[in-house]
Amino acid sequence: MKDEAMTKTRKGKREYLVDAKTNELFNELNQYFETVVEIPRIKAGERQTIETLINEEALLFAKYLRCESGEWKPRIPNTF
Repeated sequence: MKDEAMTKTRKGKREYLVDAKTNELFNELNQYFETVVEIPRIKAGERQTIETLINEEALLFAKYLRCESGEWKPRIPNTF
């Protein structure tokens, strides 16, 4: 734990991971985002990675917020 200045008057504590743990965490996170789910893509295909699904859902949600589409129904995989 290290003390860090959060603002001019407040101090907080921050915990840092060891480089090996940080690399392991990022590698596992990247592997997770590359997991394939059985949800059809917007344009073509029956399967996609979680990363692509997140990006497509962000696009569909943005269209809904801009009133370009009538409703937004999130596509959530059953594996969660």
